[in-house]
Amino acid sequence: MDKNMQQYLDKAQVLIEALPYIQRFNRKIIVVKYGGSAMVDEELKKQVIEDVTLLKLVGFKPIIVHGGGKEISRWVGKVGMEPQFINGLRVTDEETMEVAEMVLGKVNKSLVQMVEELGVHAIGISGKDGGLLKVEKKLSNGEDIGFVGEVRQVNTDIIYDLLEKDFLPIICPVGLDEHYNTYNINADDAACAIARAVKAEKLAFLTDIEGVYKDPSDPSTLISELRVREARKLMAEGYIEGGMLPKLQNCIDAIENGVSRVHILDGRIAHCLLLEIFTNKGIGTAILHGEESRYYHGE
Repeated sequence: MDKNMQQYLDKAQVLIEALPYIQRFNRKIIVVKYGGSAMVDEELKKQVIEDVTLLKLVGFKPIIVHGGGKEISRWVGKVGMEPQFINGLRVTDEETMEVAEMVLGKVNKSLVQMVEELGVHAIGISGKDGGLLKVEKKLSNGEDIGFVGEVRQVNTDIIYDLLEKDFLPIICPVGLDEHYNTYNINADDAACAIARAVKAEKLAFLTDIEGVYKDPSDPSTLISELRVREARKLMAEGYIEGGMLPKLQNCIDAIENGVSRVHILDGRIAHCLLLEIFTNKGIGTAILHGEESRYYHGE
């Protein structure tokens, strides 16, 4: 058999392998939290958008929730302000909030444009639209860090309406409090709150790390499947630290509130979403509820 024919057969094999996953997740909601390097590198950005668009075209119902931290810091610096962080959260005064909202709006519409170019209709909205994200002030270990919000209510009607009309919602993590003040929301928090509210089948975090490690200094300790009870144990025993701590807590909260499974993926790997969702290999860390496996074998 010539080499070209073998290549085509390999491609066919990949499609066959994807079939049980396509059947399993058809018409199911998948929330993708999009951030990190995958948002800065133009080539990666294009690949992520291609992945999400493909999910949409094979019958999934994806929702993108995006951040914009690096871009916000760049613009805060551009206008002569100094980015400030307390316990890993951006201190957001009124001026910073103004810059953040402007930058997030710009990022939001650039993602809409990329999806539209691929022939899928996207609608970019902020958490302010239709009262999508209602927030209250978030304190960081008791400290006031300004206009940083904790989501306390999600208006799912808007999301369901958009999905029903076959749009791909792209959500910007800005919300309003009860007095209609504007708040910046950590994109991980926003993605979790939205995934919980719509009882998403999957929540995928695109990050700048390969997944959850038992020992961050040893790449061989990457954990590919993590049950909630194991995650709690790792946290209690001090194995998880830094930015992974709130992320893992978010994952546990999501699973305990109806999300079927959560994936932490390395957004620096081309097409990481497709590899995780459609292949038996999988990459990154899948966080699961109980004894189930991350893989489906045509069940």
